[in-house]
Amino acid sequence: MSNEQSLGQAGSRVLDLDIEGMTCASCVNRIERKLRKLDGVDASVNLPLESARVTVPANISDEQITATVAAAGYTAMIRGMSPSVAAEGTLRPRLIVAATLTVPVVAISMFPAFQFAHWGWVAAILALPVVGWAAWPFHRAAAINARHGASTMDTLVSLGVIAAYAYSSGQLLADPGLTASPAMEGMRSSSLYFEVASVVTTFLLLGRYLEASAKRKAGDALTALLSLGAKDATVVRNGREQQIPAGQLVIGDEIVVRPGEKIGADGVVLDGSSAVDASLVTGESVPVEVGPGSPVTGATINTSGRLLVRATRVGSETTLAQMGRLVAAAQTGKAPIARLADRISAVFVPVVLAVAALTFGAWLLAVGPAPGPDGLRAAFTASVAVLVIACPCALGLATPVGLLTGTGRGAQLGILIKGPQILEDTRTVDTILLDKTGTVTTGRLAVDRIQGFGTYSEADILRLAGAVENASEHPIARAIAAAAAETAVVGAGHRGGGQGNTSAGIDAVTGFRSAPGGGVLGTVDGRVVAAGRTGWLHENGITPTPAQREALAAAEETGATVIWVAVDGEPAGIICLRDSLKPGSKAAVHRLRRLGLRPMLLTGDNAPVAAQVAAAVGIRPEDVFAGVLPEGKVQAVRSLQAAGATVAMAGDGVNDAAALAQADLGVAMGSGTDVAIEAADLTVMGNDLGQVALAIELSRRTLATIKTNLFWAFFYNAVGIPVAALGLLNPMIAGAAMAASSVLVVANSLRLRSFGK
Repeated sequence: MSNEQSLGQAGSRVLDLDIEGMTCASCVNRIERKLRKLDGVDASVNLPLESARVTVPANISDEQITATVAAAGYTAMIRGMSPSVAAEGTLRPRLIVAATLTVPVVAISMFPAFQFAHWGWVAAILALPVVGWAAWPFHRAAAINARHGASTMDTLVSLGVIAAYAYSSGQLLADPGLTASPAMEGMRSSSLYFEVASVVTTFLLLGRYLEASAKRKAGDALTALLSLGAKDATVVRNGREQQIPAGQLVIGDEIVVRPGEKIGADGVVLDGSSAVDASLVTGESVPVEVGPGSPVTGATINTSGRLLVRATRVGSETTLAQMGRLVAAAQTGKAPIARLADRISAVFVPVVLAVAALTFGAWLLAVGPAPGPDGLRAAFTASVAVLVIACPCALGLATPVGLLTGTGRGAQLGILIKGPQILEDTRTVDTILLDKTGTVTTGRLAVDRIQGFGTYSEADILRLAGAVENASEHPIARAIAAAAAETAVVGAGHRGGGQGNTSAGIDAVTGFRSAPGGGVLGTVDGRVVAAGRTGWLHENGITPTPAQREALAAAEETGATVIWVAVDGEPAGIICLRDSLKPGSKAAVHRLRRLGLRPMLLTGDNAPVAAQVAAAVGIRPEDVFAGVLPEGKVQAVRSLQAAGATVAMAGDGVNDAAALAQADLGVAMGSGTDVAIEAADLTVMGNDLGQVALAIELSRRTLATIKTNLFWAFFYNAVGIPVAALGLLNPMIAGAAMAASSVLVVANSLRLRSFGK
C-alpha cells in the first residue's frame, strides 16, 4: 500500500504517519489539535496503531507535517516500521531491570526479617535506577509535554514516582539514622516510600509492555492481509517465460500460474482450467472452478491445473491492495462513541492534578493546624495514590484497540468495514433489503424441471435439447447444455467411464441455425430438434396442443423460464429453468431474522418469480418488492425510511449502487462491481449471503466490545479516584490496578480475534 494516495479534491493527498511517544488519549488530542491548526489540514490519530492519517493540501509539505508533530513533543515518520514492535523491544530491558531491583526493595522495606542496619539507604540506592532509568520514558514524555504547556498520563506517573522517591530521600537526608537499626521501624521508617516508587514504575512498565505486545497482535491481521500477495510472478515476454517480482507486473502481462502458486495480480484466465482457492481473500473455503474468460483475484492460490492469466489490475489497484486501504482507513478513523472519550481525556489530566493537590490540602486541614508525621504521611500517600490511579490509559485504549481488533478479524473473514461510524449504524438497523439476483440467487439460470409429452422421457428431452443448445452461446442454451453434459457424465460414470470437458457425452448436431431471442434448430441422430419460445415453434410450423399450452402456462405461473422442445415437427416436452438459489441463502435469511432484522426481497423480476424465491428462503410475501427498476430501488429504500425503518441494503450490481448509497447501511457483495463496492459501507469479499449476516454480527460485536471497554475504563476511574482521595488505596496497589485496567481493556478486545471460529 502506498504511503500517499490521491483524494477527490484537487491537489490534496493523504499521508499515513507512524508516531512515537504517544501514551494516552490526551496525546492523541494534542497531536490532532496541532495538525488541524495548519490551514486545510485534517487529522485522525490512532493510539494503538501509533499512527495518524492526515489530509494535506498541496501548499503544505510532508516536512511541515512531521515538524508540527515534533513541535507537539512526538516523533513522526512517513509509514515504516510499526512503533508497537519498537516500543515492545525498548521497554523489555527497562522492565527486566525494574523488576530485578524492585524485588529486594520491597523485601527490605516491608518485611522486618530482611532488614539490616541502614537498610533505608540500600533501598534508596536500589530504587534509584528504577525511578531514574527504568521510568525514564515517563519522565521524558512528561518533560516534553510540560515544555508545551500540556499534561498527559505520563505527567501523573512521573509526578507520582518522583514525589514518592524525593519525599523518602528527604526523610533520610533529614535523619540519616532513620534506619540505623532494624528495630527502628513503625512510625519512623514507614515514612519511606522507596518501594512505592519502585513498584509503581515496575507495574506501569509491565502494563505498557503488555499493551505494546497486545497492540502488535491486534494489528497482525492487517499485516497478514497485506503480506498475502505473491512475491514473484512468472510472465511470458517475447515468447519466453521469466520470473519477476510481483511489484513489477504491468497491465496486460501474461502470467503463468502453476499448481500451488499464488496468482500475482487480478486478471482474466486466457488458457487452462483449474480450481482456485480464494479463502485467504474471500473467507470462503470451497475452491472456485475457473477456465478461459474467468476473472481471478491476485493472492488467491491455483490448486490444480496450469493457468495463463492476463493481468488487468496490478500493484495498488488490485483487490488485495484495496482491501488493505479500506481496513487501514477504518482502523485509523474514529467512531462517534470515541469522541466522548476524547473530550473527557482533554480535560482529565489537569483535573486529576487539581484533585491530587486538593486531596493533599484537605488531608492537612483535616488533621489540624499542626500536622504531625502521621498526618503528613497520610496526606502524601492519598495524593500520590490519586495521581497513580487516575492515569487514563484504559480510557485512551478502549475504542481504538477494539476497533483495530474487530476490523482486523473482519479482514481475515473477508469482511471489510469502511469506517468506525458503520459500527454504530449496524446497531440501529432494523430492516434489510436483499437484491435477488447475485445476492440471494446465483444470477445464473439452471434447469429446474423437465416435462415430456407422449412417449418422450425427461432424459430424452434433455439429451436432444442439450445437443442442439450446445452450439449456442445464449445463457439459456448454456444452462441446458450444462445440465445435459452433467447428466451424460454421471451416466458415463455409472458405466465406468466419463469425460472431462463441459460437452462430454453430448451428441453432435448438424444443420444448426438460430435466431436471436427466438430459439435454435438442428439435426441430432437424424432427428430435427427445435428448442425455443412459442414464436420459434410457430415460425417452424409447429403448433402445440391446448393441453401442452396449459402445461407451459402452469410452469410459467410458478416463475420459471420455460422453453419448448420439439422433435420432427411435434412438441416433445418443455424445460423449466430458474435462477438458482445460493446454497446458504435460506440459512442466512434465518440468521438475519435472529439478529432482529426484517429481511425483504427486492427484484426487477415479475411477481411470480419473486414470490417463489421469497418462499424458498423464508421471506414473507408482504416483504417482497417485485418488478422494481434500478431507479425504483432507491425509491423502495426511501419509502421504508419514510415509514420509520432504519434500512440496510445488500446488493452487487451497478444498478444497486444508488440504493446502497441511499440506505442507512449499504452492504456490497464482493463478487459484484467496483461501483457497488464503492457505494457500500460494508463489503463482503465472498459470494455467500451468510457473510452479510456475519458482517453485521461482527460489527455489532465490535461495538459491544468497545462499549464494554469504555464502561470499565470510566468505572475504574470513577471509583478509583474517590477511594484513593479518601486514603483507602495504597499507591502500590493503585499502580497495579492502573496497569491491570489497561491490560484488561486490551485483553477484552483481543477476544474478537476468535469471532467466527
